[in-house]
Amino acid sequence: MSYSDFLIKSLTEVSKIALGSFGRVRGVSKGQDNNQVLTETDLAIGKLLISKIKKDYPNHNIIDEEAGVIDNNSDYTWVIDPIDGTSNFANGVPLFGIIVGLLHKDKPLAGGVSLPYFHEIYTAEKGKGAFLDSERLQVTKETKLLHTLVGYGIDGHQEKPQLTRDECSLLADIVLNIRNLRSSGCVFDGMMVAKGNLGGYIHRNTNIWDDVGMQIIIEEAGGVFTYFNGNQMDYSNHLKRSKETFPFCTAPPKLHKQLQEIIHRYKTI
Repeated sequence: MSYSDFLIKSLTEVSKIALGSFGRVRGVSKGQDNNQVLTETDLAIGKLLISKIKKDYPNHNIIDEEAGVIDNNSDYTWVIDPIDGTSNFANGVPLFGIIVGLLHKDKPLAGGVSLPYFHEIYTAEKGKGAFLDSERLQVTKETKLLHTLVGYGIDGHQEKPQLTRDECSLLADIVLNIRNLRSSGCVFDGMMVAKGNLGGYIHRNTNIWDDVGMQIIIEEAGGVFTYFNGNQMDYSNHLKRSKETFPFCTAPPKLHKQLQEIIHRYKTI
C-alpha cells in the first residue's frame, strides 16, 4: 500500500469521527494560551491515527499534537494534527481539517489533509504530484499579487500585545497589495492555495504538525513553502522541537517573492 493509499484510508475513517461530533462538543483552553483549544474529538482522532501508524509502520516515529513524541529511532516520522482549527470545530464553524505528514529524515515525503465538512481529502508524495481524489492540483498561474485572494492566520498575544499590533501593521500592508484577505484560521486556506483558489497563505503561530502535511501538498502542486521570513524550512532534530513554532509563508513562486518583499519591510517582526 502506498503512503497516499494509507492516508486516504486513514483520513476517511477519522473524518467520520470528526463529523459525528461536529457541533456536539465543547472546547477547553490548553494551559495559559487562549489561542489553543482542545476537544475530546482531538484525542479520539489522534489515538486512532497513532494506532493505524503503529499497525502499518510499527518502526516509524510519531509526533502527535496531543499525545506527544514516540521515538523509535527511525528515519521516518509521522506528524499528526488531529484537528487543525479546533476553535472553529468547537464553535460549530465548518472550517477545520485533519493533517498528517510524513518526514523522511528532515524532509517532507508524503502528506494528507482532510476537510471533513466538505468531504475532501488531499494527498501528495514527493515527486508524484498533489491530488484531490483523482484530480491533480495546481497552484494559481496568476503572477500579480494585487489580483489574488490571500489567506492570513493571526492570533492575539495578550502577554505581549505589541506583537499583535506590529503584525496588524504588516497585515494592513499585505491587504493593500492584494485583492482581498481571507482567514479561515486553519489548513483550509493552505488547500485553497494548492487548488489555485488563493494566491498565498501566511501564519506565524504554527507548529510542526500544522506544516509538514500541508507543505508537501502545496509544493507538489507547484507552490513554495518557507519560513515566514523566506528561509528554507528546517525540520532537523524534529523529535526534540515539537514545542517550537514553525511560522510559514506559502504561495506560487512569483507571488511568494512579492509577499516576501512586503514582509521584509518590517525588520522588527
